[in-house]
Amino acid sequence: MAPTSITEVTGTDELRECYPIMQQLRPVSEETFLETVEQMRDESDYQLFALRDADDEILGLVGVVIETNLYHGKHAWVHELVVDEKYRNNGYGGELLAWIDSWAQERECSCVELASGLWREDAHRFYEQTGMEKYCYTFKKDLSTPSLY
Repeated sequence: MAPTSITEVTGTDELRECYPIMQQLRPVSEETFLETVEQMRDESDYQLFALRDADDEILGLVGVVIETNLYHGKHAWVHELVVDEKYRNNGYGGELLAWIDSWAQERECSCVELASGLWREDAHRFYEQTGMEKYCYTFKKDLSTPSLY
C-alpha cells in the first residue's frame, strides 16, 4: 500500500473535493451535502477526515462525532465511512477504522460505534473482520418531515 495521510476536512473547497466520494455512500445533492455538514458541525461538533495518497488524492472519508450517553459513556460515533469505489479492497477502509480507533483512544473514548443498514452485508463482514462486533439493532420510525434521501 502506498503512503497515505489522514487530515481533517475544514474548508468549503475541501468539502467540494470530498463530495463525489461521499455521494457514493450518501446520494444527496452537493448543496445538501455542504449545508448538512455545516449543520452537523454546529449541532454536534461533527468532524470529517480524508484519507489521502502521496499525490493528495482523496481515497476515503470518515465522519465522526464524540458523544456521551448512559450505556457507553464517552464514545466515538462514526456517521460515515466510505472508500472511493476505485480504491476499495486495498485496505484503506481498515486503515481509516484503525485510525479512528487511535483517534478515539487519544480522546479517552470507551468505544467506536456505528450503524450499518441491514442490506449492507459486505460492509458487515468488513466491520467484523476489523474487530467490530454486531451487538444490537437500531430502530427508526419515519415522521412527517422527509429525510435527505
